[in-house]
Amino acid sequence: MVAKTKVAKTKRNNQNKTKLIKQGVIKKTKKRKNLPSLPPPASKPKDAEYSEESDHGEDMLQMVEEDDIEFLKTAITNRSYNIFNRVRYRESVEPKPKKRKIDDDETLENEYEDTLGNDDDGKKVRNLLPIKTKKGVIPQQTLEDVIENDTNDDEPAAEPDEETESSDIENFTLEDSEVDLSKPVSAAQLLATRNEILRQRKIHIGTLSSGLLENPEEKVTNLRTLLTIMDEEDADVYLTIRKLVIVSLLEVFKDILPSYEIKKTTSDGVKMKKDTLKLHKYEENLLLYYKKFLQKLEKYCFMLMKKKGDTRKRSEDETKLGVLAVQAMCDLLVTHPYFNFSQNIAQAIVPFMNNGNRNVRDIVKTAVKTVFKEDKKEEITLKIMRVINNYLKNHSHIVHTEMLEVLLNLNLREVNLDQEKEQDMKQKKLMSHKSRLLQMSKKERKRKKKLKEVEKELLETKAEENKQTKQKNITEITKLVFNIYFRILKLSSNTKILGVCLEGLAKFAHCINLEFYVDIVNVLDSLLKEDWLGYREKLHCIQTVFAILSGQGEALNLDPIRFYNSLYKDLLFTSAASRKSDHIPSLLKTLSDALIKRRKKITNKRTIGFVKRIATLSLQMTHDGTLGCLGLIRTIMQLNRPIDILLDLDNSVGEGKFQAEIDDPEYSNAASTALYEMILLNKHYHPIVTKFARNIASGVPATGEGSLPGEYGKSSAEQLFTDFNMSEMSFNPPVPIPTKEKPKTNPKRHNFADSSFEIECKDVFRRQPVAAQFWISI
Repeated sequence: MVAKTKVAKTKRNNQNKTKLIKQGVIKKTKKRKNLPSLPPPASKPKDAEYSEESDHGEDMLQMVEEDDIEFLKTAITNRSYNIFNRVRYRESVEPKPKKRKIDDDETLENEYEDTLGNDDDGKKVRNLLPIKTKKGVIPQQTLEDVIENDTNDDEPAAEPDEETESSDIENFTLEDSEVDLSKPVSAAQLLATRNEILRQRKIHIGTLSSGLLENPEEKVTNLRTLLTIMDEEDADVYLTIRKLVIVSLLEVFKDILPSYEIKKTTSDGVKMKKDTLKLHKYEENLLLYYKKFLQKLEKYCFMLMKKKGDTRKRSEDETKLGVLAVQAMCDLLVTHPYFNFSQNIAQAIVPFMNNGNRNVRDIVKTAVKTVFKEDKKEEITLKIMRVINNYLKNHSHIVHTEMLEVLLNLNLREVNLDQEKEQDMKQKKLMSHKSRLLQMSKKERKRKKKLKEVEKELLETKAEENKQTKQKNITEITKLVFNIYFRILKLSSNTKILGVCLEGLAKFAHCINLEFYVDIVNVLDSLLKEDWLGYREKLHCIQTVFAILSGQGEALNLDPIRFYNSLYKDLLFTSAASRKSDHIPSLLKTLSDALIKRRKKITNKRTIGFVKRIATLSLQMTHDGTLGCLGLIRTIMQLNRPIDILLDLDNSVGEGKFQAEIDDPEYSNAASTALYEMILLNKHYHPIVTKFARNIASGVPATGEGSLPGEYGKSSAEQLFTDFNMSEMSFNPPVPIPTKEKPKTNPKRHNFADSSFEIECKDVFRRQPVAAQFWISI
C-alpha cells in the first residue's frame, strides 16, 4: 500500500488555475510590481486647516464671474462640456455593478502601445509574429488606418473599399453636377457635363494603364478594372469610353505580352518556390484578362457583319467602334503572332476580308500580308491558310478579291513538291535497306528513340529553328494554295476572282507537280477561247503557260503556238500612257519567258515580229514602260544576231510587204521593215530613253560610241521598269534646278543709215494714235 501524500490547499488551487489558463478559460494575470511606499502626508496644523476651509467668509459663487457661471450652465444642459468626463466621485449613493479590474501594468502597456503604435500619418503600427531565420529574429509590423467613429465606439467601422471609391469617382452624372434638373437643360450644359465625365474617365483609364506598364506583375488586376469600364452603359459616353479603353488596352497588351506561348502547367503535388508560384499566378491572370479582352473585341467586330433577316442599321459611331476593334485584333496578331489565341484571332478576322466596307478589307489584308512576310516558323501562316480555304469552300468562291490577293505574298520560292517526293522515296528505300542489313534488338531501338528525343530537346534549348518542321509547313501551305486555285479554275466564273487566281498560278507555277502540267495547259487553252475573259485574265493565262514551259515543263511535248499568237494579238492593248500600268511587269515577265528563255525553240521570223511590235508598243507608254520594252529589245538583239536586219533601211531584203494587222507574227513579214521607232525615241524627254534608243539604233555596242553606262547595261527589263517607276512621283534621274539669269538692263539701240528717216520715226511715236474709221458702201 502506498501512502497518499497530502497536497496543500493553496498548491491545489494554483494547479487548477494553471490548468484553466492552459485551456484558455481564464487569462493569466501579470504580477504587480511592488512600488516603493510613499511617505505619509504631513499633518497640517488646525489653524491652517481652518483658514483653508473658511475662505474668510466669502461665498464660492461670489468668487466666480457671471460669464463663467452662464457658460457652465449651458455646457451642463447641452452635455457638451468635456471637463466633467474625467471627474470621478468617490462617494456613491447607490452600489454599482462590479466591473473587471484593470491592472496598472495593463493600462501602462496599452498607453505604451498607443504611443508607439501611432504613426505620423495617422496610421496605427501593429506588431506581427516575428520570423525566425538563421541570421536571427526578424520583427514584422504592418500599418493600419485609425478609424474614428463618433457614433458608437463599440461597433467597428467598415473599411473603405477601393472599388466603391473608384465607382464614386467614376459615376459622375448630370444629377451630381450643379445643373438644376427641375428646369430645362441647355445643350451647352449637357456638353459640359459630358466633357467632365470623359475627363474623369480619361484620368482613371490613364492611371490604371500607366500602373500596368510600370509593374505588370503587381498591377495585373488593373486589367479587370479596365474591362469593367468597357461595360459602361451611359448612352452619351459609352461608345467613346469603349474606344478609349480599347486603345489603352491594345498598347498595354502589345507591351507586356511575351513573344512565346504560355502553356498551362499542373502543379499537383509539386512544391515550387515563391517566385515561381507568383509567376504562374501572373501568367494565369494575364491569359484570363487577355481572353476576356479578345471576346469583347470579337463582339464589337461582329457589329459590322449583317446576318440574314437582320434589318438593324448601325450608327456611324458603332461602325467606327467595330472598325477600331478589327484594327486592334489585327495589331495584336501582327505584334504577337506566336502568343496564345493567335489562331482564334486569325479565325475571327479572316472573314472581314470579304466585308462590304473597303476600309475594313484593307486593314485585314495589310495585317495578313505582314504576318505572311514576317512569319519565320510558317505556323501561323498555315493556320490562316486553313481558315481561308474553309471560308472559300463555304461561300462557293463568291468573295472579294482581297481574299485571294493576300496569297500572292506567300514565300514559296524554295518549294519543289516533286523534289520532296523524290527525297521521301529515297529516304524510305534507305531505311528499308538499313533495316534489312542491320537487325536491331529492342534495346537498340529504344536507345535510338531516346537519342532522337534528346536531339529534339537540344534543338529547342538552343532556340534553333527546326528546318524539317518549317519545310513540312511550307509544303502543306503550297498544297492548300493550289487546292484553292484549281477549285476556282473548275467552278468559278467570276472574272475578278479568276484573274487573281491566274496571277497566283503564274507566280507559283514552278511549285506545281509535273503530272498536273498537261491538264493545266489544256484548261488555260479552253479559257482563252472564252469571250467574257478580259485582257488581264488572258495575260495571266499566257504567263502561267510560259512559266510552266520555261521551267520544269520544258521537257513536255506541247506546241504553244496558240499562246504566242494570242500574246502577239493583244500586245498593243496593254496600256496607254493615260492608263494605269499595273500589269506591265506581268507583260515583261511573260515576254521574257516566251522570247528569251525559249529562244532556241522559236523561229527568227516570230522573234523579229515580236521585236517590231514591242518597239511600236514603246511609243504609247510612259518612260518606265518604254525603258522596260527597250531593255527587252536590247537583250533579244544581244542573244539573236539575225534581229539586226531590223536596222537595215533597205526594204528589198524581206520576203514581202510588212503587214502589221496580221495576228500571226510568222506571216507579218516584219523583216521587210525597220525600227523607225528609235528615231522618234531619240528625241524623247527622258535622257535614259534617249540613250537606250541610240544604243539599239547603233547595233547594241558594248563599248565605244552609242554604248550604255554599266549601271544600265546590266539591268533587266523588269528592273528598269521598277527603277524608273513614277508611282512615287520621283523623277529618275532628278531634274536639275534651272539657273536664274539676270535681266538685261541696257536697252537696245537702233542705228539708222538715213538720219531723216530716224526723225520721221520719232515723230510718228510722238503723235497720238487716231482711231481709223472705215465706211462701207453698199
